Amino acid sequence: MKKALLLAALAFAGFGAVAQENAADFTVVKENPITSIKNQNQAGTCWCYSSLAFIESELIRMGKGEYDFSEMFIVHNTYLDRADKAVRTHGDISFSQGGSFYDVLYGMERFGLVPEAEMRPGVMYGKELSVHNELSAVSDAVVAAIAEGKHRSLQVGPDGQPLWKKAIQAVHDIYLGERPESFTYNGKEYTPQSFYQSLGLDASDYVSLTSYTHHPFYSSFALEIQDNWRWAESYNLPIDELMEVFDNAIMKGYTIAWGSDVSESGFGRDGKAVMPDNSKKSDLQGSDMAKWLNLSEDEKRTTPNPTEKWCTQEERQIAYDNWETTDDHGMQIFGIAKDKNGVEYYMVKNSWGAAGAYNGIWYASKAFARYKTMNIVVHKDALPKHIAKKLGLK
Repeated sequence: MKKALLLAALAFAGFGAVAQENAADFTVVKENPITSIKNQNQAGTCWCYSSLAFIESELIRMGKGEYDFSEMFIVHNTYLDRADKAVRTHGDISFSQGGSFYDVLYGMERFGLVPEAEMRPGVMYGKELSVHNELSAVSDAVVAAIAEGKHRSLQVGPDGQPLWKKAIQAVHDIYLGERPESFTYNGKEYTPQSFYQSLGLDASDYVSLTSYTHHPFYSSFALEIQDNWRWAESYNLPIDELMEVFDNAIMKGYTIAWGSDVSESGFGRDGKAVMPDNSKKSDLQGSDMAKWLNLSEDEKRTTPNPTEKWCTQEERQIAYDNWETTDDHGMQIFGIAKDKNGVEYYMVKNSWGAAGAYNGIWYASKAFARYKTMNIVVHKDALPKHIAKKLGLK
């Protein structure tokens, strides 16, 4: 999930002021609770913002109340782990700002969680939002210098630990802040681990799903993308069944962590994501569109909108193999809405602040999600029973 940093900056530049009348463009079919819109600003940390937004909604669903977790706590720990892996592989694993949903699932179980108030973005340089350009320039240089091996041996301190690890930790302490060892929340003392344990979350309850043909369906594999550097595995489903999971999860009250390609022209800065079918004429009066508009609501849910490209499994695979579908951005899907023509869209919580025409919410058509989804993470109970059985989860 790399390109989201540039796209976020473009969104802020073009859509600082938005019109409220656009809210009437859609009618909600099903909407699940989310926490407030956040702003990743100038940092490639969408993977963390979207994952924690998903976890925060999970706690609301579980009746645990509303929380606001610190992204920078997870980011700090993840970057130190990624630096170590980059050095151990002599740079074959890249060191960058990107990450995956699994980094947060792994991180909350391994390192714990802390409230946002304990470690806010930007405070170390007098800002209210993240600006990671200089951090990356410094940390990238440190990691590259060691990973490239332009030294005879690693120098270690009296405790036997490599000095470069202390240096990279110090860099992140300076730019992100030191990670709290303990803190007080609602009058009670916690460590990050005890705070996580108090929430009743279980990282093993969450599964990653994808849909590609270069691995067998109903098996699991590690998505071959650079930011999946921990090689977390995803269950592989046919695309029709993956889309069935989307709808089943939302209608049963679950939200979804959504990894998608947002570099497509169809992912507009106006708050909509569509997959136009350029092979068809725009004038559809008396044709497929007219017929489609006359369908019942149930029929529309299973019939592709003729103005959009409804991809096949093969087309998804070609786009992935040709790098036309790339690992760009992590977001949270929390609902379903329909436009004035009855076309259904997924309601998406973004992490670009109040950007776009809907104050930080995007509407992604089902055709777009079908074509450009890289992977999703959901609670395993959000899967339809027949799909969970095929995956051995029931």
